Order: sequence, then structure tokens, then C-alpha cells
Amino acid sequence: MPKAKNWSAKVTKTSFARDLEEGVFAWDDPKKIAVSLKSSAENSIRRKAVPFASAMSMLNFYINRAGKKLKPERRKIFEQAKIELRNLYGKV
Repeated sequence: MPKAKNWSAKVTKTSFARDLEEGVFAWDDPKKIAVSLKSSAENSIRRKAVPFASAMSMLNFYINRAGKKLKPERRKIFEQAKIELRNLYGKV
């Protein structure tokens, strides 16, 4: 069975991505990104997992979707945001 074209657009439209703050992945402050993702995950009515997993999933989804086009400086910010997210949830 062939893959559905633009599956990621469907995920973005139907997942808790709709609950994210506008431009969250364009920010340069990892702590601010983590706090926003945490807030979005906790306030979402669409999430299917615990808030930590939902927030981390959206961050990983964005990183993976960007793939090789993600500049190293941006990847570093997002990797730091993962650490901040873990800290916010006491998952250190």
C-alpha cells in the first residue's frame, strides 16, 4: 500500500499541533520553547498520551520533519529544549 502523500500535514492539522503557540519552533530560547510545549500539552484536549510524551513527541516530530534541512544551530536549540522539557517534568 503506497504512503499517503503529505501525511505530515494531516498529522499537523489533526494532532495537538493545532494547540501550539504560533511560531514556537522559530524561537531561539530553548527554555521558552519547552515552557510553551509543556503548556500546550497540558491544555490540549486532543492529546492521546501524558503531557510530557505529547510535548516531546511534537518536538521530535518537528526535528525529524525538518531532517537534513535543519541547520546545526537550530538542532542545538531543539536538543537543549528537550533537556529543558525533561527538567520541567522532573525527568532528569
